Amino acid sequence: MHTMWKGTISFGLVNIPVKLHAATENKDIRLRNLHKECETPIKYEKVCPHCEKEVTNDDIVKAYEYAKNKFVVLDDEDLENLKKEQDDKAVEIVDFVQLEEIDPIYFEKSYYLSPNEGGGKAYALLRQSLKDTGKIGIAKIMIRSKEQLAIVRVYENTLVMETIHYPDEVRAVDQVPNVPAEENLGEKELNTAKMLIDELTTEFEPEKYNDEYRTALMDLIEEKKENNEVTTGKEKKQEKPDNVTDLMDALEASLERSQKGSKNKTKKKTTTKKKTTAKKAL
Repeated sequence: MHTMWKGTISFGLVNIPVKLHAATENKDIRLRNLHKECETPIKYEKVCPHCEKEVTNDDIVKAYEYAKNKFVVLDDEDLENLKKEQDDKAVEIVDFVQLEEIDPIYFEKSYYLSPNEGGGKAYALLRQSLKDTGKIGIAKIMIRSKEQLAIVRVYENTLVMETIHYPDEVRAVDQVPNVPAEENLGEKELNTAKMLIDELTTEFEPEKYNDEYRTALMDLIEEKKENNEVTTGKEKKQEKPDNVTDLMDALEASLERSQKGSKNKTKKKTTTKKKTTAKKAL
């Protein structure tokens, strides 16, 4: 399993060297955009609309737009210094709470934590302590230049870190439009709905849930492959570099000049020979 990050988790005076691994993966089927006319993959380029030319990553700087078309430019050094300040803190568990106290709306992405060299015993200590107390740890970590709020908990026999949203990242429910107020529900309707919920209540078995659309899409793709309904993207003809083009032009021009020179010499020799023959005849 690929290691995304190495560092330490600390609680109190206990430091645990750990590695971070992605616990989930995106199984979405990626579809490419082709040009309908020639079925060539569409190329997306970074172009400056002002200069009207393509730019590379080296030509791009980060900036914050604080007003319409007004920016504060942040160079790499600014961002790197901020990142180093946060990296020095590593992952610090600041509080312990009950998992039930956190609404699922806060959860974002899950990562597995494994002990790094020399961290096995401390890792096992934290794992067992969390199991025995039924608590989870609230921590902070820097991931991809962003400070993340996270929880550390036990999943089966492994420590899991799950990033969670900050409170100001969760939109207020009063912004949701058309939510009905309290309604006068009939007792018969409510009882029938509860009975239906009871009948559909079961143990959660994640294995029985599948992405039916993804399966159907892959079946369709495989069927088209078997029926040879495939295409090959057209490749753009590579233009010769300028220096090669210039060289070929020079060679062709030299050859043409040489050929003309040879013809002129031959013609001149023929004319001279005719003149000499005529003089002898006189």
